[in-house]
Amino acid sequence: MSLTETRERLLETALELIWQSNYNSVGVNEICKQAGVTKGAFYHHFDSKAALFCEATAYYWQVIKSDLDAVFSPVNTPLEQLENLVHFLFVAKMGNDRAGIRGCPFYNAGAQIGSGDEKVIEALQLLSQTAVKYNLSLVKALQLAGCLDDGVDAEQTARLLYHYIHGVLSYAQVHSDDEEIKRDLPTGLYRLLALKTDYWFSTRPTWEPQPGVSPLVGEILLPRLR
Repeated sequence: MSLTETRERLLETALELIWQSNYNSVGVNEICKQAGVTKGAFYHHFDSKAALFCEATAYYWQVIKSDLDAVFSPVNTPLEQLENLVHFLFVAKMGNDRAGIRGCPFYNAGAQIGSGDEKVIEALQLLSQTAVKYNLSLVKALQLAGCLDDGVDAEQTARLLYHYIHGVLSYAQVHSDDEEIKRDLPTGLYRLLALKTDYWFSTRPTWEPQPGVSPLVGEILLPRLR
């Protein structure tokens, strides 16, 4: 493998192992073994597991960014963007893949790490702040379209959406009733947004995932549709 291929392989392997297990239990030796590289190759690219994790958060974001840009694209109506978000969460986060893994690997990792590594926490904060910005654009679009009740605080609602979504995904890790979750998730989003009831379940999503060049997408995210 070239240096670039080795680096990407390490990032993808770290993502998959952290997704399947957790940050604390995944060591450098296991990452190297699964990636098929030596420890020397690992330390050529990364100073530590924490450094790899920080880089992996940025890599993960690049993997899903094109899909999120499509989910929230202004070519879709605000209501379509909302339903696209719900569909994206079901596809990418609800664990219908070969390992049955649910949720966001980095949100889960953040709960396990605590405040022990400042750089890791900063990387996770940046990831969550970026997600909240997407939520904020959705809330403002729905407001401008007249889909929300009066008096919605857009910035607070964007944060509440983030908290709620990850709370539901955490719940889904220990409850296997997908139909219940698929009913509750959109209903909760509608309530948090103060979406006018005339618009509840009124629109179909326009987004569908597209195969990517990364094994993370092809082997982990997309199989969740099958």
